Amino acid sequence: MSKLAPIALFVYNRIEHVRKTLNSLSNNLYADKSDLYIFSDSAKTSADIPLVNSVRKYCSNLNNFKSTTLIEREINFGLAKNLVNGISQILEKNDKIIVLEDDLLTDKFFLKYMNDALIFFEHQSDVISIHGYIYPLEKKILKPSFLKGADCWGWATWRRGWNLYNDDSNYLYSEIKKNNYEKKFNFNNSYNYFKLLKKTLSDKNSSWAIKWYASAFLKNKLTLYPPHSLVHNIGNDGSGTNSSNSKIYDNKLRNIPIKLENIPIIEDMDLRNEFENYFISKNNLFKKFFNKLFQND
Repeated sequence: MSKLAPIALFVYNRIEHVRKTLNSLSNNLYADKSDLYIFSDSAKTSADIPLVNSVRKYCSNLNNFKSTTLIEREINFGLAKNLVNGISQILEKNDKIIVLEDDLLTDKFFLKYMNDALIFFEHQSDVISIHGYIYPLEKKILKPSFLKGADCWGWATWRRGWNLYNDDSNYLYSEIKKNNYEKKFNFNNSYNYFKLLKKTLSDKNSSWAIKWYASAFLKNKLTLYPPHSLVHNIGNDGSGTNSSNSKIYDNKLRNIPIKLENIPIIEDMDLRNEFENYFISKNNLFKKFFNKLFQND
C-alpha cells in the first residue's frame, strides 16, 4: 500500500464535538496507520480559555492513531487562517492531505475512500480534490462522480491541488465577473455563491471555503463526490462560528465501502442537476441560514 495521507484536524473550543469527531475517526479503517495533526487555535476571549484548554488536554492523550501531533496556536488565528496555514504546513513535507474540522463525524470507510481516491487520481491533473460529503439528494446516486469546483466538509487534496488555492478575493471576484461565470458559479442561479464571494471583499466574510471553491472553479478543476455521504456534520446546532440550527444537511452514514473504478474525468451534468434541484427545493431554508457556512470565524 502507498503511504497513507496525513490527516489535519482543526479544533477550537467545542470539547463534545471534538470527542465525537475523534471517536468516529478513530473507528475508521486505516486510523491506526495514519498520522494525525491537530491544529488547536488559541482562545479569542478570556471566556474561551478553559474551553480551549480542555480541548487541548483531550487531544494530547490520544493513542488510536499511528502518531498524533498537537499544534497549539499561541495567538488566535481564526478558522480561515488556522486552516490555510495548517494545510500549507503539512503539504510542505507531504504530497497529499486529508482535512477535517471538529464537527464532522466520519463513516468507518472514510479514510479508506480518501486514500484510495488520492492514489487513483494522483496523476490526473484535472482533479483537484476528493470530497467526503454529499447532500441528501432526492435521486439515488450510484457511483462517485465529478463536479467543477471544490468543497469543504471532509476532503482531501494533493500539494499540486492546494497550490492552486488563491486567497485574493478581489482577483477571484473580478475574474468570475469579467468572464460572466456568475450563473455557472451559482449552480444555474440555484444558490448565490457569488454573493458569498463578494462578501469576502470586505470584513463581512473571511471564508476560506468560498475562495477554495472559486479557485478550483476558475482553473476548471474537478472534485470527486461519493455516491453516499461518508461525513455527517454535527455542527449545525448553532454551537459553532459557521454553524446553523438546521437538519437539511443531515445524511446518515452507511458504513458501506465505495468501489472506485474508471470514472470519466468530466463534470457529471446529472449530478450537477441534482445539486441544483436540491438547492431550489431548500431555497427558503438556505436563504435563512446557508450563508453561515461561509461566515466570519
